Amino acid sequence: MSKLFSEITIGQLKLENRIVVPPMCQYSAVNGQASEWHLMHYGNLALSGAGLLIFEATGVAPEGRISFADLGLWDDKTAFALKKVVDFIHLHSPIHLGIQLSHAGRKASTDLGWKPDRYIAPDAPNGWQTFAPSAEPLTAGGTIPKELSRNEIKAIVRQFAQAAKRAVDIGFNLVELHAAHGYLMHQFLSPITNKRKDEYGGSLENRMRFVLEIFDAVKSVTPKDFPVCIRISATDWIEGGWDLGQSIELAKQLEERGCGYIHVSTGGVDGGLQKMPAIHSGYQLSFAEAIKKEVTMPVIGVGLITKPQEAEDVINEGKADLIALGRGMLYDPRWGWHAAAELGAKVAGVKQYARCKPHEVKVLFNEANI
Repeated sequence: MSKLFSEITIGQLKLENRIVVPPMCQYSAVNGQASEWHLMHYGNLALSGAGLLIFEATGVAPEGRISFADLGLWDDKTAFALKKVVDFIHLHSPIHLGIQLSHAGRKASTDLGWKPDRYIAPDAPNGWQTFAPSAEPLTAGGTIPKELSRNEIKAIVRQFAQAAKRAVDIGFNLVELHAAHGYLMHQFLSPITNKRKDEYGGSLENRMRFVLEIFDAVKSVTPKDFPVCIRISATDWIEGGWDLGQSIELAKQLEERGCGYIHVSTGGVDGGLQKMPAIHSGYQLSFAEAIKKEVTMPVIGVGLITKPQEAEDVINEGKADLIALGRGMLYDPRWGWHAAAELGAKVAGVKQYARCKPHEVKVLFNEANI
């Protein structure tokens, strides 16, 4: 029996399999509001056969967006627009839905992801002043960020909690906090970006404080057993930066607080400084595996995994509990179906597509879902 297609429980959620569609920015929102593109994009991925679909990085405040075209969840208008997409998917697919809540910090105020000159000045159209733990600029460019005051930090913690409450109210099944890839929560964790001298900087305990305060605030406004989860970069790939040992300590602290899962990526705090190894299939899995040995909560592994047998092997070898496929899902939005065919497993389908199977391909649809 395929372990990739075995059930797993995250908080109150029982996932049919261990395939995850991770958050992937679409740069297609208007004033933070989901558009028809999101309806089509997420509706399509909801039929992928994955057990969990996580919506893209969603700003908890307008200035917390990565770009001016990112999703937001900071008021009634943004919540109403996103609810239409969530309701549509729940009507037509059994897939569970998560949302990644984010504040971009100093990596905010960018142009669309496919534009060559990414960072937009505060006084330019679609630009704004960025914020960070410290006034440390990116080596790759961008605005010099304003150092956050204690009151501003507390306000952002409240914004995460308010956005999480809206996510629950509009029908999401899970919240993932974005503490990876050099965005604000990661900026507080890393000594590269956090030069503060107060209780939010210096020691590991202090640098973790912001992340743990956000986690606690979100847990306090969500129902019991509702999964509050996190994505981290397990290393900065920079000497003297955030690393695996610190990531393990953070994971333990989060597990004590009831974290639903930890989603393990790497890098992103400063592309100009990081020294990454050659990228290959599974290049980040060693970090997920190391963290998995230290905690009991589920661990999501990522890193250019594109082939079904590769994903199956990761689960069988205990390197991760779930596998997230980003690029692979964009290229093949029925990846889960094709993986089920290759591994001899069942996958959730829809009755409208039940006759699509070629005779030589033995996809076994789960009849309860079609």
